[in-house]
Amino acid sequence: MIFQTERLYFREMNQGDFDALCQILQDKETMYAYEGPFSDQEVQEWLDRQIARYQKWNFGLWAVILKETGRMIGQCGLTMQPWKETEVLEIGYLFNRAYWHNGYATETAQACKNYAFETLQAEEVCSIIRDTNIASQNVAIRNGMAKTDSWTKHYRGVDMPHYRYIVRRAHWLLTLKESRLEKLFFQIQNERLTKLLEENG
Repeated sequence: MIFQTERLYFREMNQGDFDALCQILQDKETMYAYEGPFSDQEVQEWLDRQIARYQKWNFGLWAVILKETGRMIGQCGLTMQPWKETEVLEIGYLFNRAYWHNGYATETAQACKNYAFETLQAEEVCSIIRDTNIASQNVAIRNGMAKTDSWTKHYRGVDMPHYRYIVRRAHWLLTLKESRLEKLFFQIQNERLTKLLEENG
């Protein structure tokens, strides 16, 4: 296991995940941003690419496992992606369509952001999102990211305009500090309220 959230845990993918990957990568609606579903060969190449990333970087796209059932419901993680004339650290995810609209994308994206800053000690992390993918743009915004620039990628014979959303380490640390202060404030308020109620019987 790489890490976990309240409802999910994340591990490296292996060949045994091929069928679960096919359910994701061969679904037309899930893969609309990729100009259609993958063939069996393309799914295998995708899986091989993640395994190679684990060996090279010690990260990649990981299997997302629903704790309640033990089933693989998606994939998410961190990869190095080309952007203009450089490479950038990106958060990516894809979920089995049967599990959409449950907040899993936001939950996993936030967990990957924390992993990038806490474990990898990254200075910034981004999400590269097709201009037509409004849902993922909203996930990026909820993840504290801001749209910074755009670039047209050429993939599967199609020109695809993409936006890059970025969050930097300094912003993440500030948000983390504010969150902890907010929790501390409410804790103090609750303790004061409890004491007041006890004093007044």
